[in-house]
Amino acid sequence: MDLIFVHGALVRDGEWWWRPTARLLEERTGIRSRAIALPSCGEVPDDARGLVADAAALRRALDDVEHAVVVGHSYGGTVIAEAGHHPAIAHLVLISSYLPEVGTTQASILADEPDPVAIAPIGDGSLALDGYDEAAFGARFLQDGTPEEQREAFARLARQHVESFVTPTTHAGWQGVDSTYLVCADDRSTTPALQRRHAARATRAIELPTGHHPFLTRPDLVVDAIEALPTTEALPV
Repeated sequence: MDLIFVHGALVRDGEWWWRPTARLLEERTGIRSRAIALPSCGEVPDDARGLVADAAALRRALDDVEHAVVVGHSYGGTVIAEAGHHPAIAHLVLISSYLPEVGTTQASILADEPDPVAIAPIGDGSLALDGYDEAAFGARFLQDGTPEEQREAFARLARQHVESFVTPTTHAGWQGVDSTYLVCADDRSTTPALQRRHAARATRAIELPTGHHPFLTRPDLVVDAIEALPTTEALPV
């Protein structure tokens, strides 16, 4: 079995974000994992862009495996939804993420947040975080991380094509698939209230006492949750 990680919006280098959990997961279970590159964040050198391109990248990764747990962080859940159903998907894990209905945009999901993350256009069809220096970024998105983690994470911010945020989903790939939602109860980016609304659509939910990136700050808790998946116990490594 494989595990495929889909990172969130406005960042790059999913392998770095997922690495602490990947190492512990392989050490404890033998499960191999990897992070896909998202075209909308400039990680793929072609003309692909937006949510549709990101979903296609996930489907290509799934085409290469027999069975997979797919983990989506934040915007990654919207990518999973748009990718639709794929025979290789054995289980979904959503971390501070979204399970959108068909016709939903990422922007509309976040529209009712009381203190939305500041994002602004940068003149080339892309958006970027607006007004966050390293300290403000760390306090908002990674307050439970180390200074080094905050510094390295800030260095991996990326512009992202606006179509990632305004394209309505045409599939709801989470429907009919066994899923586990990890609610990050101390999250300062996506409110726990919004997380719990989406978690109610998953098969089960687990609350973690973490900020927005538990796979960086508490990989042990993320691996505990993955080890407890019915799929993990049923499928061969």
